[in-house]
Amino acid sequence: MGCSSRKRGGTFWLPAVSLHETFMAELIDYLQDPASYPENTKEITLVQTHISWVLIGDKYVYKVKKPVNFGFLDFTTLKKRKFYVIEELRLNARFSPSVYLEIVPISQKDDSFAVGDESNIVEYALKMRRINEDQMLHRLLAAGKIKAAEFQRIGAHLAKVYGTIESNDKARSFGTLDTISFNVKENFDQTRKYIGGPVSAEMFTAIEGWSLKFMEDNGALFKRRIVKGCIKECHGDLHLQHICMEADDIFIFDCIEFNERMRYGDVASDVAFLSMDLDYHGRSDLAEAFVKAYVEASGDEDLLTVLTFYKVYRAYVRAKVTSFMLDDEGIAKEMYAEVASRAAEYYDLAHSYVNA
Repeated sequence: MGCSSRKRGGTFWLPAVSLHETFMAELIDYLQDPASYPENTKEITLVQTHISWVLIGDKYVYKVKKPVNFGFLDFTTLKKRKFYVIEELRLNARFSPSVYLEIVPISQKDDSFAVGDESNIVEYALKMRRINEDQMLHRLLAAGKIKAAEFQRIGAHLAKVYGTIESNDKARSFGTLDTISFNVKENFDQTRKYIGGPVSAEMFTAIEGWSLKFMEDNGALFKRRIVKGCIKECHGDLHLQHICMEADDIFIFDCIEFNERMRYGDVASDVAFLSMDLDYHGRSDLAEAFVKAYVEASGDEDLLTVLTFYKVYRAYVRAKVTSFMLDDEGIAKEMYAEVASRAAEYYDLAHSYVNA
């Protein structure tokens, strides 16, 4: 193992890659070998996100965090990666305990590695049971294979899960109007530069004005949500791509573990996220069935008073994150047009809520 070198002009030089990058590349190469795992698997498929390597086997999935720092997350040290992989297990096991199984150490052994070995730990992986990708909600919806009854089940299921999550002092601190206002205003500050692009000045002003006025007029409402115990350590990224339905089972995954501000908040914000996502895909009927079932199962009728506010917020966050992709100077013209169009759709959706 180790970084390879080449000879140039009588001296040795190293390619423009760090020893750590080379080490991680060798580890990922090792993890792509089916023989590396304690269970029998015929093949391993590697899927990469900007923050993780996901190794998909026949029955199990191993997820390894990349040593990256994006400001809103920091996985640059083994200690931090261990902490966040433990957090990922803890948080997601609340929603899908039969899917999120255990933390698996990976040790360096001579010139190779060993999964499950603790003698010389160099990395940690989150082990999960593989679920049926064809049963993901976004695929079922695209194929026309899901109806209101399924979303009624999801609403009742989520109400049961959130009912087991405590609203403690730490959680309640994220429900204050000051905290909520900071998050909302930050969105507008970070997207003002896109006026004249995917969002018009008129639309921007309307969404911003509506959001600020809602908060100004409803201070008592936000305090009531705190008192009623509605502010919790939630999911934070609850949309169609993070829910799977297999027969009678509902699996919810990929809760945000790396940033508390993104997951702590009103349960209404999570409910609004999935509802907004259904609206975006043209299925407001399913969104209505989902929200109604959640409210009936949870008894949280007060949620309806803040639902539109959080749907605006969630649609706008989607618009913001999509708009950020336009800042990439290397983006191809075709991709730029596609991203700009998608961002505009989310701005339009947020505007439609305040214009209703």
